[in-house]
This record gives sequence, structure tokens and C-alpha cells, in this order.
Amino acid sequence: MQPRPADAADAVGARGAVRADRERGAAPQEVRGEHTHSERPIPRPRPVVQRSSVRGQILTALRTALVAGELRPGEVYSAPALGERFGVSATPVREAMQQLALEGAVEVAPNRGFRVVERGARELAELAEIRALIEVPVMLRLARTVPAERWAELWPVAEETVRAASSGCRATYAERDRAFHHAVLALSGNAQLVRIAEDLHRRSQWPLVDSPVRQARADLVADAAEHTALLEALIAGDLDVVQSLVAEHFAGSA
Repeated sequence: MQPRPADAADAVGARGAVRADRERGAAPQEVRGEHTHSERPIPRPRPVVQRSSVRGQILTALRTALVAGELRPGEVYSAPALGERFGVSATPVREAMQQLALEGAVEVAPNRGFRVVERGARELAELAEIRALIEVPVMLRLARTVPAERWAELWPVAEETVRAASSGCRATYAERDRAFHHAVLALSGNAQLVRIAEDLHRRSQWPLVDSPVRQARADLVADAAEHTALLEALIAGDLDVVQSLVAEHFAGSA
């Protein structure tokens, strides 16, 4: 159906008025028939970054609880119950637990939740052996090539491990312990090596099924002292002492 001449003229006039308003910078007049007042507002996109942040925070919290012995080997934990504990829904907890399952910390218990994996001394010894095969040659190579002033820059990281050990908190020390080894290996410039070594290190910090929930403060302090002694030897360029300390450090972690 063709518009009547009067209707066509009205439509052309309305479009012309809108163009004129835009050219003057004025707010355009409402064109008859659009009814903008009845349109639904366009919903804002969901904050995907925020959800990812929540998942990351829950993953960190679960790792801390695992190292601290709050999540006991052999026990089953459901996502809804853990979500209530952390004040979030079950979804980010379930996603974080699935990541821990990929890392080997937990396993899926169908229709129940996630079971913390039970590990024995043999697995810990195997992890220590693999870490030594990777980290010892790298540390010795770095001891020959990295200048003393670069090693001296790591003193604050080593001192943080000492303070963390003095607190007696196993989870806090585990974090600072990984940070020290990360800082040393990062000097190699090999990001893949650092990532693999950190994953092995994290696995070696999970509690054993027959170990006490809390590690003795004296053991943490002794381990942190090895960090400072190693750094002193690296700064001094004493390769024999470096080799001896590195070997003892990994033997003690088995």
C-alpha cells in the first residue's frame, strides 16, 4: 500500500528535522512511530573478569587449606559445603576443584564431591628426585654465570622465607618457599622450566596421609636457613658449597 502524499511529506519532513538537529548538535526530536519510551533497556554484559577473579581466589584459598591440612587426605568435600564456607556459590568452587583434580591434588567422587588424594612418602621422594634432576643442574649453571649483584637482589625474597618460617604457618611458608625457588630459576630465562618446576614444587608441599597436620616450626626455620646459606654461597661464587647445599636441600625435602 503506497503512502498518501500527505503522509510521505510528513515522513520526509521528520527525517529532515532529525538531520538538521544533528547538524546543529542539538538532541534529535523523536520521530513519530518509534515509541522509544517503551523499549526495554539493553542489559549490560556479565562481568566475566569478576567471575574469573572469584574462581582464582577460591583456587588460592583451597590450595592454602590443602597445604595447611584443613582439607584432609582421604576426606570428601562437596562444592556446596565449601561454597558456604567461603561465602560463594558452588560454581566457582567446583571449577577450582576441577583445576585441583587436573593437578592431582583431588579426585572426583561421583555424586559426592571431591576426595583429597592420599599420598605416601614414596610419592614425595619421587617428586624430590624429579625436582633435583631439573633444578640442581640449572642452579649450578646459574652459579657460574649470574653475577653476584644479581644474586644480592634476591635477599628480600630469602628473608621473607625466614619470616614466614618463624610464624610457624605451614601454608604461609609454602608460598614464600615457592617464591624463592621461582626467583632463582627465573634467572635462567626459561619460562617453561619455571612453570614445570613450580608445579612439581607445589605438589611436593601437599600433606602426606600419615603426616601430622602441622609441621614443626623448627623444620620450617631449618629449611629457610638453607635458602639464606645458599644465597650467601651464590654471592660468594663458592661452587662447591652451592653444590653441597643444593643437594642437601632436595634430599631434605624427600
